[in-house]
Amino acid sequence: MKRAKRLYILFGVLVAVCIATVCVLQYDQKQEEIQTSGETILTVDADTVSALDWETETASLAFHKDGSWLYDEDEAFPVSEEKISDLLAEFEDFRAAFVIEDVTDFAQYGLDEPVCTIDITTSDASYEIQLGDYSSMDSQRYVSIGDGNVYLAVSDPLDSFDLELSDMIAHDEVPSFDEVSSIHFEKPEAYDVVWQEYTEDNAYTLCSDDVYYKQDGDGLLPLDTSSVESYLSSISNTDFTDYVTYNVTDEELASYGLDDPEATVTVEYTELDGEEEASSTFTLSVSRDPVELAAQAAEEVLNNDSSAAESAEETITAYARINDSKIVYKISGSSYEALMACTYDDLRHTEVLTADFADVTGFDISLEGQVYTITSRGSGEGKTFLFGDEELDISGLEAALTAVSADEFTDESPSQKEELGMTVTLDSEAHPKVQIEFYRYDGEHCLAVVDGTPFALVPRSAVVDLIEAVNTIVL
Repeated sequence: MKRAKRLYILFGVLVAVCIATVCVLQYDQKQEEIQTSGETILTVDADTVSALDWETETASLAFHKDGSWLYDEDEAFPVSEEKISDLLAEFEDFRAAFVIEDVTDFAQYGLDEPVCTIDITTSDASYEIQLGDYSSMDSQRYVSIGDGNVYLAVSDPLDSFDLELSDMIAHDEVPSFDEVSSIHFEKPEAYDVVWQEYTEDNAYTLCSDDVYYKQDGDGLLPLDTSSVESYLSSISNTDFTDYVTYNVTDEELASYGLDDPEATVTVEYTELDGEEEASSTFTLSVSRDPVELAAQAAEEVLNNDSSAAESAEETITAYARINDSKIVYKISGSSYEALMACTYDDLRHTEVLTADFADVTGFDISLEGQVYTITSRGSGEGKTFLFGDEELDISGLEAALTAVSADEFTDESPSQKEELGMTVTLDSEAHPKVQIEFYRYDGEHCLAVVDGTPFALVPRSAVVDLIEAVNTIVL
């Protein structure tokens, strides 16, 4: 009897296990089918949308379309049409990976208190999309579209809609300045820069890389191409996203120092878009906070001729405005300093010899009352330099000469002894030679004179290295 009872129990357990196995297999099969279905649950034509609003735990934003997109609470806010388009693109083909039908308890999916509710109004319908909990197991979010079902969305709309108002602004565009034809600086120093292609008969420069020139009466003063392009890059690379106002008034401009900016630059350039070209103008105004600027000026007066140690690095608050935009941006201190570095001295050549050393054919060097002549023969890679009849390794002299550059530009005339003088002959009909002289100035600097015109204070150590390079050859 007991044996029969045990058999009945074992048979019952076996039946239960079989039923459970069948259920699990059916569940797994159903689960697999749903995960790969990719059902489209919502299709919204973005061109028909007239209103879009959403509410998250941190923001509530609403926009409507009246020709262009407008912010409900302030139509002066410049709405990014591109950003609106990106948001609506979420629902052009909104897909679900998993469908839970005939839901009675939305709370278990976090949909009784959604983390985000999105409302879309079109010309013929309205949609409400609610976002619930995030399923870490499925790496997808529970979504309701008001049809009684709950879906696990293929893509999470919260990734796109977790925004603040500042994320929706249409920022002013800053070009990359593909081809610049001219630059006008209004402040801190007023002058014009023109672009001119280099030719061998160029009367204004020794450097074949020069294409930018400061207009100087009827003449032109060459600028360092790398410095000009670096300055233009500093404009393009400045972070113009931290806006302090998007609807500035004339009175407010004064509070940012932009009623009378410290620096104003206007660039005339050509935009290249495939085969199409378009001429454009870009203007940037920059200024430091007026209160800080006044404090800095007062401190400079107090510290004038003072031997006190320099104060700790100061904090710079600065602002910028693009063209006549209503947006004012706060920019970093480093960007402010880079954008303010636009005087002629900031953009001119610092080297005492701007010619390419490959064009050098000889030297007449004056040192300690003696004149030494270095000549050359051949050209290109086959060029050799000679001192008398002896061939030279000119690399040391080349390195020392090209290393001499300005610490500070000056128009001060020399008043002390000449340390070194050299006439550099060039393979150039427009500029056959350049005269460079170095005079004593103080313990740290020599005064460099180029072609009879005071040029700059250069490091005395660099001049000493140049003298040693000459002595290596002639002694």
